[in-house]
Amino acid sequence: VTKFHLILQFLCMCIHNMRCWVCVFQNLVKYRQYMSGLLTPPYGVMETGSNNDQKILRAGKILRNTILSRAPHMIRDRKYHLKTYRQCCVGTELVDWMMQQSPCVHSRTQAVGMWQVLLEEGVLNHVDQEHHFQDKYLFYRFLDDECEDAPLPTEEEKKECDEELQDTMLLLSQIGPDAHMRMILRKPPGQRTVDDLEFIYEELLHIKALSHLSTTVSIFKNTTHHQKGVFNQGEEGTSWYIILKGSVNVVIYGKGVVCTLHEGDDFGKLALVNDAPRAASIVLREDNCHFLRVDKEDFNRILRDVEANTVRLKEHDQDVLVLEKIPAGNRVSNQGNSQPQHKYIVMSGTPEKILEHFLETMRLEATLNEATDSVLNDFIMMHCVFMPNSQLCPALMAQYPFPSQGTEQEKMDYALNNKRRVIRLVLQWAALYGDLLQEDEAAMAFLEEFYVSVSDDTRMIASLKEQLPELEKIVKQVSEEPKAPQKKHKVLLQLFNTSDDRTQKRQPIRGSDEVLFKVYCIDQTYTTIRVPVSSSVKEVISAVADKLGSGEGLIIVKMSSGGEKVVLKPHDVSVFTTLSVNGRLFACPRDQFDSLAPLPEQEGPSTGTVGTFELMSSKDLAHQMTIYDWELFNCVHELELIYHTFGRHNFKKTTANLDLFLRRFNEIQFWVVTEICLCSQLSKRVQLLKKYIKIAAHCKEYKNLNSFFAIIMGLSNVAVSRLSLTWEDPSRNHRAYRLTVAKLDPPIIPFMPLLIKGKLGCYQNS
Repeated sequence: VTKFHLILQFLCMCIHNMRCWVCVFQNLVKYRQYMSGLLTPPYGVMETGSNNDQKILRAGKILRNTILSRAPHMIRDRKYHLKTYRQCCVGTELVDWMMQQSPCVHSRTQAVGMWQVLLEEGVLNHVDQEHHFQDKYLFYRFLDDECEDAPLPTEEEKKECDEELQDTMLLLSQIGPDAHMRMILRKPPGQRTVDDLEFIYEELLHIKALSHLSTTVSIFKNTTHHQKGVFNQGEEGTSWYIILKGSVNVVIYGKGVVCTLHEGDDFGKLALVNDAPRAASIVLREDNCHFLRVDKEDFNRILRDVEANTVRLKEHDQDVLVLEKIPAGNRVSNQGNSQPQHKYIVMSGTPEKILEHFLETMRLEATLNEATDSVLNDFIMMHCVFMPNSQLCPALMAQYPFPSQGTEQEKMDYALNNKRRVIRLVLQWAALYGDLLQEDEAAMAFLEEFYVSVSDDTRMIASLKEQLPELEKIVKQVSEEPKAPQKKHKVLLQLFNTSDDRTQKRQPIRGSDEVLFKVYCIDQTYTTIRVPVSSSVKEVISAVADKLGSGEGLIIVKMSSGGEKVVLKPHDVSVFTTLSVNGRLFACPRDQFDSLAPLPEQEGPSTGTVGTFELMSSKDLAHQMTIYDWELFNCVHELELIYHTFGRHNFKKTTANLDLFLRRFNEIQFWVVTEICLCSQLSKRVQLLKKYIKIAAHCKEYKNLNSFFAIIMGLSNVAVSRLSLTWEDPSRNHRAYRLTVAKLDPPIIPFMPLLIKGKLGCYQNS
């Protein structure tokens, strides 16, 4: 059980009512080799619904007919061990053939899952009735070939199958991972390969209830409940549950249904953590529900193991630092010395103690550009959430002075190592924040004071001189004004189109940059205000009031082109860049809110540009789109993702660059919808669809996944779905996207909406 002691880190922190200040989301500890006995068949989750039966039957017919048309030698009589098998295919040949037919098939493992879909539905059968499709020299037969005189496809059928082949491949690639998962989990544990365990592990990482754990390894037992209630309020807690399929109601006596839990949610851990009766009843909302369950005995045993590897530092009977011992792996230093096989990671603590711990454990032999402890990197990135610069800077200065006790040599040795560590951390911190430090007076004052202190110390400690030039360089970079000529303020009207001068490289928008912006009144006139980008709604109201001569009772409303109205809160900041495509800001008295109406100009264009559009090269368009998207993406600072997740109003910081990049996705999506819907001629519309598909393919080729998905989702919009192929979600948990990204080398323009929904959701949950 010691191999699984990391599973309940999060639960252990809940027991001791601590806040986890630093969240670790990098370098997940993958104990794949220990999972072979954890999941036992039958699995039975995500069964193929009857509504898909006809689609899969059709898919099997299309694949069979296409094989007979393009590679008829694959379906023939086979002899093996003096026995003849009629009209069969070989598993390896089927996998080879599928990978050659479509770019959406990235690996042999993916192809196996796609053939497994047909095998589960009986559209394809193993000659010995095996239930697992294998990439081996095994014989499989299509359902149509079970008959003695199976008909060959006609020329018309061949043509239809050629046209439908790519849609069929896309369908199978979407549902293949689920079929592959079921196939693996039906195997006896001893028959699961390393690739099988890797596949299971990757799927478990994307279960919602497990996503907030820094490591995800478990002793789960499969269970299916046929009774209406899973457990009742007041009963003894025996298990923790995660919903894999279906939904349940949480019912409390005297209150009724307090909430509903769905696939990916978990329940039941409170009674185990507190060793108390169940605080609510769990009632099934449908008959066919499936759960993953960890029993109380395993829960407690793992929990005890976590506690045995936990070190707590107390001050005044309060935990100020909690560490956990984990395996560090066998490492050898540059001097050939064996390194410790265990290390301690931070679970929780006060900000000051966490900072002190990182300074004490920092390795000085590493260069600044070398990858250091991922937890330290997380601390530097995330400290603004729990330890702002106004608190961090004094704490760093407090760690820097000379010690007051010990011999002169002891004080000198301690001071040298400690000061070098503080300098190293300051260098990493300043390198990450970069120009953003110019907007923080406390940080700028600290850097100047710190540089003076280090310069003075070099007179007594010559060893510090080697770090001084690097520190001086960073201080100058963040303190000096940018050398490139810039406008005194950025003019960002309506859609924030800054393409008036494309000869200059796009510069990141800072919170101090000023914006000229139109704010409309109820009579659809407008007033133009000039305020910093990071201004709050309260400051916007004040600026509008100065122009209108009165601001009593004014509210600021964000209105979309469809007429949806949102009253902005006084503490909301940087509202200009959060407007939707064709969105506008309105100022009006609160009692006139209902009278607001969209502007005529918000309806968008009335004619398309297909005449000009069809003259442009699809590849050139995708290339120019990628260049523009890369400039937008390159302006986004990592900290904007933090501000976006935890609420920019909490930091009084702008996320303007991230906002513009996110809106770029919507602009492309609605550009596709608009052009197609405004094209009245059917033949032109067909050509337009083909052109957008080509542009999307080139965007993927250029690794511009943001524009690629924007075009695909534009084509799947309800307004055009009746005119084009229906594009579905790539797969559960966007598996196709994750597989694609894993195979791409940076730089990549990511699918930002998914990145924010997934990764940053983990930070927010913690």
